[in-house]
Formats: sequence, structure tokens, C-alpha cells
Amino acid sequence: MMKSEVIKQYFPDISPRQQSQFEALGALYEEWNSRINVVSRKDMEHLYTRHILHSLAIAKVCQFKAGAKVIDIGCGGGFPSVPLAIMFPEVEFVGVDSIGKKIRVVEGVKAGAEIDNLRAINARAEQVGEKFDYVVSRAVTEMARFVPWAWPLLRRGEMGTLPNGVLYLKGGELAEELAATRMRWNLYDIDRMFDDEFFETKKVVYTPYK
Repeated sequence: MMKSEVIKQYFPDISPRQQSQFEALGALYEEWNSRINVVSRKDMEHLYTRHILHSLAIAKVCQFKAGAKVIDIGCGGGFPSVPLAIMFPEVEFVGVDSIGKKIRVVEGVKAGAEIDNLRAINARAEQVGEKFDYVVSRAVTEMARFVPWAWPLLRRGEMGTLPNGVLYLKGGELAEELAATRMRWNLYDIDRMFDDEFFETKKVVYTPYK
């Protein structure tokens, strides 16, 4: 069985090209991770569940429209931006990280999997100087610190099934952390989307840009 079958299980409508791109990620991350460690060694065997499928929880919450622009702040080795760029080939993705070697991994994986709709930028979020419909991220920092990075990059609109805003992958007890932002958040339980114990406390956290 192909490693990417777990993606097909939850996203049965992906094209053969998307399936082959997802399948290519396994070997590409193995190769790059041996040079630049962006995924913990013990996690590599769970790459498709704990990194690729986890990233795609955002696609279960919001379907981006063709022509949307999405930025992944603190993209690391490309999660969630790499899987999302494969899932939404007509959406423009930008992955930004202040650590250059992580951006090299994203660029290498992008080239290897032939992902044409993703740019990788070695910079801080406040240096990007563009506007986006959605900001995505995965557990970069606490929300009270993250929101001031994200908010100036957003523009109003509805370029997906949810209004433009922030879609953030988070785990654990979040009530206190979210309250500190003084904003209203919507929480989506990932364990209701995907059947794996890894997702028991994992959520997609969303707020619209107003």
C-alpha cells in the first residue's frame, strides 16, 4: 500500500497528480531531513499522519477558492503550506520562516514534488510586505504573540468557505491562551475529522479578519 493512501482515505476526490505529489513527499522529506533536521527522527515514520494529514485538517475546515492567497507564518519544513499547496493547486501559497535552512528544505521539497503554487521566503512575517486572504500556521507561538504578526498581513473578503482570517493548528488546553487575545475564536476538533489517537487534543483554531 502506498504511504499516501491515508490522504486518499480522507480526501477521495484528489487527482492522480495530487496523489503522486503526496506520495513523493515521503522520500523527499527522508532525504532532506537527513541533511537538515526539520522533523524529529522518531516522527519520520509517522510523517503522513502527524505532519501531512495534520496540515490538511485546515482543508477540512475551509476550502480555499481559486485565486486566494495564503501565507504560512513560521512554516518550518513546510507544514501546513506544502500539503495545502498540493491540495489547492489554484491557490497561491507563501511559506515564510526566519531560519534559512528550513526554507531550503521547503524549496527542495517544492522542486521535488513539482509544487508550482508555493513560494518560500526567508524572512520574518513583518518583512513580507504583501496582503493575504488567509494566514495559516502550526504551533509557532502562543496566540497573543501570533496575532500581531498575522493581522497586518490580512485583507477583508471571503476567498473560501469561511471569511478571510487566521487558521491555526493547535493542541492541548487552549481556553486561557485564546482568552488572552481578547478575540472570539472558533475551535474545530481534528479527532472528529481523522481517526487516529494522535489527534485527540488537536484543533484547528479560526477567527475571521474584521
